[in-house]
Formats: sequence, C-alpha cells, structure tokens
Amino acid sequence: MYTRRTLRRTRTAATLLAVAALLAAGCSSGSTTSTASSAGPAAEVPALKPLPRSTPAALTSYYEQKPRWRDCGVPGFQCATLKAPLDYADPSAGDVRLAVSRKKATGPGKRLGSLLVNPGGPGGSAVGYLQSYAGIGYPAEVRARYDMMAVDPRGVARSEPVECLDGPGMDAYTRTDLTPDDEREADTLVEAFGRFAEGCGADAPRLLRHVSTVEAARDMDIVRAALGDRKLNFVGASYGTFLGATYAGLFPDRAGRLVLDGALDPSLPARRLNMEQTAGFDTAFTAFAKDCVRQSDCPLGGAGTAPETVGKNLKSFFDELDARPIPAGDADGRRLTESLATTGVIAAMYDEGAWQQLREALTSAMKENDGAGLLLLSDSYYEREADGTYTNLMFANAAVNCLDLPPAFASPDEVREALPDFEKASPVFGEGLAWAALNCAYWPVAATGEAQRIEAKGAAPIVVVGTTRDPATPYRWAQALSGQLSSARLLTYEGDGHTAYGRGSRCIDATINAYLLRGTPPTDGKRCS
Repeated sequence: MYTRRTLRRTRTAATLLAVAALLAAGCSSGSTTSTASSAGPAAEVPALKPLPRSTPAALTSYYEQKPRWRDCGVPGFQCATLKAPLDYADPSAGDVRLAVSRKKATGPGKRLGSLLVNPGGPGGSAVGYLQSYAGIGYPAEVRARYDMMAVDPRGVARSEPVECLDGPGMDAYTRTDLTPDDEREADTLVEAFGRFAEGCGADAPRLLRHVSTVEAARDMDIVRAALGDRKLNFVGASYGTFLGATYAGLFPDRAGRLVLDGALDPSLPARRLNMEQTAGFDTAFTAFAKDCVRQSDCPLGGAGTAPETVGKNLKSFFDELDARPIPAGDADGRRLTESLATTGVIAAMYDEGAWQQLREALTSAMKENDGAGLLLLSDSYYEREADGTYTNLMFANAAVNCLDLPPAFASPDEVREALPDFEKASPVFGEGLAWAALNCAYWPVAATGEAQRIEAKGAAPIVVVGTTRDPATPYRWAQALSGQLSSARLLTYEGDGHTAYGRGSRCIDATINAYLLRGTPPTDGKRCS
C-alpha cells in the first residue's frame, strides 16, 4: 500500500495538482450556452488583447524591485518576497505580497536565465512544487542551465492565502452528498456551497476580487523584470497552461520558451468545460476498468468484464455508501461516504501508477468494510494533513475559478436539466460532477473574466503538450489551444494520466529538454508514446 507521503510524492512528480473537478469543478465557470464547437472556438468568442509594451508609470516601482534573497530553510533554495498591486486598474489601492523561491543554476554550461514553473490547480503551491520536486527532480541538464524559479500566485499558499473553512468545517464540506436524491438533500448541498463561499468572503473580502488568472499573469511579468530576464521562460502544467498562455497573450513579445503541458482550452465556458472534463474522467476510468479486469485482485469484475459493467458495479457500490457509510479507521471518527469514495477514485485517475492502490482500496472497502484506503486517496486529493487541517489548495481553486468565468449553473433546476447530458458523458461520475458545477452560483464576488481565445500573435514558438487519455484536461483541449496560439507546436503523448513531462516517456522528455536547452521546438503534430 502507498503511504500518505508516497501518494503525495507521486502526485507532485506527475504534476497532479490540477483539481478542477469535484467541488472545485463548479468554479471553472462560464455561461450556460457553449460558444465553441468541438472543432475549436467559435468566431464570436473574443480574443485576449495584448497589453501595451511600455510599462505604465504607476507600475514602475513594482517593475524596478530587486529581490532580497534569504535562506528558505530548505537546502539549496533561496526565498524572497515581491510586491504587486492589489488592483492593476488602481495601483494606489494597496499591494499583494508574492512569495518567490529559486534554486540557482548548478552548471556546467552557460546560464540560460530563469525557468519559472507552475504545477497547476489553480491553488497548487508553485514554491512547494519547486522545493519538493522541480528544483531537484527536473532533468539535471535543465537545472544546470537555468535558475529554477517559482512564485505562488496571489491568494495561494505563501502569497497571502485565501482561507475559507477550518479543518472540521472542511471535513463536513468534503463529505457533503453530491448526488442529492430529493429536495432536502439538494438544499443541504446548496447550504454547504453557501457556507464555503461565505467563509472565503469573510476571510479576504478585498483580495477575493483580485485573484484572477489575468492578474496572476501580470504578476509573473513583474517577477520576470525583478529577476532581470528579458523574456519569461516557463513550464506550466494543467491550470498552469492557462496561466502561461494568458501571459503569452498579454505579453507576446516577452514570451520566451513556454511549455504548456496538459492544456486547458480558454475559449470554453464553464458548462462546456465541466462537461468535457467529465467525459475525460470517463475516458480515464474506461482505461482503468480494462486494466483492472486483467488483474487477479480486481473487485469490480473478472476477466472479460466490459468497462460498462465495471462502471455499473462501482456505481452500485457508491449507492450503497450513500445509504450507509462505512468505517475508515480514522482518528477523527470520519466514515467513508459516497462523496469521499468518489473523490478517492477520481484522485487515482490522475496517474496510472495509482491504479494498483485503487484496486487495493476498493477491495478493502467492498469486501472488508474498510474505507481507509479510499479515504487516504480522498485526503490526498484535498490536501488534508494528518492533524486534520487542510492546505489552501481548494480555497484558492474556488477563488480563482469563480472569478475567471461566470457560473456554469445558476440554480439546482438548471443542474437537473443538464443531468442527462452529464450522465451520458460519464455514467459513473456525471451526476456528481454536474451538481459540483453549481458551486460558483453562490460565490460572494461576481466573475470578472470570460471565455476567450488566446492567440499571442508575435510570440516565439510555444510547445503545447496533450495526453490522449488525460482525465482532467482532455486531449481535445490541447488541440484547441494549439489551434488558437499563433506560434504553437502541438506535442502529443499517446498514453494515460494527467500531463506528460517527467512521467516516463523518453520521447516527451527529450523533445521538451531540446526545446528548453537549445530553443528547438518540435515539429507541429509530433507524437510520442
């Protein structure tokens, strides 16, 4: 069995911090009518406009900052704090403090500048990712030539983190039934969304209006200037691809070597995003199901069992948990509910390396009435610590997503109308993910963003990476983003799991390393396995 620490290390190494699903899913929101076809963005979707090349006088002091590096307490890493305006439209309204960390290039070879990394989310700590993985786990030749860099986006982790609920409150939130059977249960879910939103609003009423992806991308340009780099070099995973693409769209002339791995499609509204992600998880589950029945310890079916039957068996188990949660060996007395079990299964879809752990956890739960394994997977997904506290991952996730796009659904009735489409997209996960998409309807701050094409005309070649059976960022999104970016080169990994760089494909790693080290982008459409 995996321990909690082992699972988290696996998630980090695979850059599995892109949690746009479940309770966070409703926060990647947009209008209720799709403005994009399956082939790509429709003409009526606006394009993100670049900012003027010259720095406004009101921002000069931010761009002229010099980081004061200090020891982080982590061997080999330094930390600093930079400032950005809370409101770019009114820089006099106050500052946001941004946590920055670096590990200097080790050599040999000529230094190529800084390489900023972001693991996704929104809400994943880039500084934590740098210090636990990228700064020590990226290819040695990359770390030799680049100062490895990270900045926690505003509202995330070390950069004035948004907080919404305490540990017990978050425990109650994560076990809330996401498949309400009647009006009373639907009301309970709506109340849970309301309490979560109210907590976020009470914690950071001013900051909550200024944690958008556009603002975070503008912060990255201040960081670039503070580091003394003429252009920004960047590797972003999952949501990090949206952040990197947004940067390129705003500052195309300052975009250096950008790798966007596990791409999002910025032209889609929320309901479409959630629907397509739901289908992505179904694709990943089908791959898991086919693998599971080939194993002797699969609790969902024997050899030759069709994936549809495996899904029905899992859904039946979820229904049993809905009626009767089971013990989970938890010190706080928590039991495994349907919602927690669903989260645990979805967590394992991010990385095929966790499939064995999932089989073992399902076997324990279904045959031994022991939900500890699935609860561990769920806790890892939500970043629940052993002491019952949570990181701010899910809080920041909601805060950013709910600001970037308007809500997917405005009411429970709209969810009910959409249920058939979501359940068609995924018979196993569709119902829960549809209801989860109601979250942002109760957010205390109105969205400031909209679905947009990102073209970044004039930018240097940008590498967009897509995995064919990616659960969280469906492959079609990489195709769509590469079709929008004027200088994109699409690199495809034919395989399972979320993202591709650093996950075992020599072809992918060699191609990206060549781009980062020599500036040689791949041929558009290159495929690896």
